[in-house]
Amino acid sequence: MSTYLLGLDAGTSVTKAAIFDGSGRQIAAATRRIRIDRPHPGWSETDPEAAWTAACTVIRDVIASSGVTPTGIAAVGISAAMVGAWLIDADGNPLRPGIFWEDSRAQGLIDRMIEATPDLMSRLFARSGSVMQQGCTLPVLRWLLDEEPATMARAAAALSYKDYLRFRLTGTLAADPTEAAVAPGDARTRDRDPEIIRLFGLTEGQRLLQPVKQSDTVAGSVTAAAATTTGLAEGTPVAIGGGDVSSSVIGAGALSAGTAVSILGTTCLNGIVLDAPSFTPPDVGLLFTLPGRAWLRTMVNVAGTTNLDWAIATLAPDLAGRPDLYPAIEAMIAPVPIGSDGVSWLPYLSDSGIIAPVVSVGARAAFEGLSPRHGRTHLLRAVYEGVALSIRDCFDALEATFEEVVLCGGGGRSVLWTQMIADVLQRRIVVPAGTEFGARGAALLAATAIGRFRSIREASAAARSIQRVQEPDPATAQAWEQALALYRRRRDALIAAARD
Repeated sequence: MSTYLLGLDAGTSVTKAAIFDGSGRQIAAATRRIRIDRPHPGWSETDPEAAWTAACTVIRDVIASSGVTPTGIAAVGISAAMVGAWLIDADGNPLRPGIFWEDSRAQGLIDRMIEATPDLMSRLFARSGSVMQQGCTLPVLRWLLDEEPATMARAAAALSYKDYLRFRLTGTLAADPTEAAVAPGDARTRDRDPEIIRLFGLTEGQRLLQPVKQSDTVAGSVTAAAATTTGLAEGTPVAIGGGDVSSSVIGAGALSAGTAVSILGTTCLNGIVLDAPSFTPPDVGLLFTLPGRAWLRTMVNVAGTTNLDWAIATLAPDLAGRPDLYPAIEAMIAPVPIGSDGVSWLPYLSDSGIIAPVVSVGARAAFEGLSPRHGRTHLLRAVYEGVALSIRDCFDALEATFEEVVLCGGGGRSVLWTQMIADVLQRRIVVPAGTEFGARGAALLAATAIGRFRSIREASAAARSIQRVQEPDPATAQAWEQALALYRRRRDALIAAARD
């Protein structure tokens, strides 16, 4: 009997695959980086063939390292970075590079739409519960229709990253509610919204959008061609799957209502799982549609661990390649006092600006408070602190009541960072066991699709396993409140300057 589950999670820059046993315990994992191309300011895209090759490679690698035979894998689930657009022709061939969520080429289009309809963003929020980012599917498709009409004329389908990879595995085309509702779409119906499609002038372009099917259902099976390139067994069931945010929540065992969640990965999402969609506070943050009739109301700092990656590459290139890179850096910054001796890092390291706790397309990352006495240890410490303070900023904007936060994503591997977050929030931090939560969530969707669980909520709860719990240190609370007050003053000044 096939026992194991394989989850594929394709992030913006790293593609991961992991194999899990029937209870959701991680057996093995493999990763591979892909190249992000930025041919013009604000663009973020990649070669679809390279993305598919990376997916095939990590699947082969994880099968080899796990010792699990291909026929021992009962089902495959897929998760990936959300929205954007991946165009294919009638033969299934990519027509251009895939566009990622962080792409901002459509901002000029959005500006013109807002000039013509000043309340546009509020109207979209009232339906989707989300601030629309430039890299959402509908504005990207409108931009492509305007700027690359010949390509659009040849297009047979516009897919998300996840749906493109699933098409390559199974030959079947579909979308799911987690993507459709943030296209932007309708959070209440958990689907696309014909009125929003009309607002973007895409009524005719609807032919490119694929049918919406439930994330925890079977989409098809691995084709003979895909079996050859991936090492999977032909005929293995493949689930529809979900976006990376929803899959991470599922994989962290956090799908029950009232759970506070932080996903500290490439982006930094901070939210509360709900049984019904919430549209407050208005016109800020994102509302994710989750499988299992749940929603995640979030405040998002668009750049999460990206801040640390940038800081290490820029401030500590001499440490690159060391196997103990992160412990070495954390040992360097540990003696620096809370507040980094007056230095603040405003962690808005994205061409998209910020969407929480306020919206500012022009906001960019910055160090504030530098003086000749500061060195790189202060700056590195300030980057860790800046992300932690942004998490507090986001949760405060939600005005929610909670006693603990389930924290997953790459940032959760750092004990120093997660303790810092616990102290900033003065809340308990729960770090689930495992490393690949998006892949686990995808695998659990696949397990539910083939009948291993009665529901995805049951699957998520059954797979929850805690690696560690970190309690806040009350003795640090006052120092963190002072650091937070300084951070917010500097944040407000930065945002005001971005408006000028």
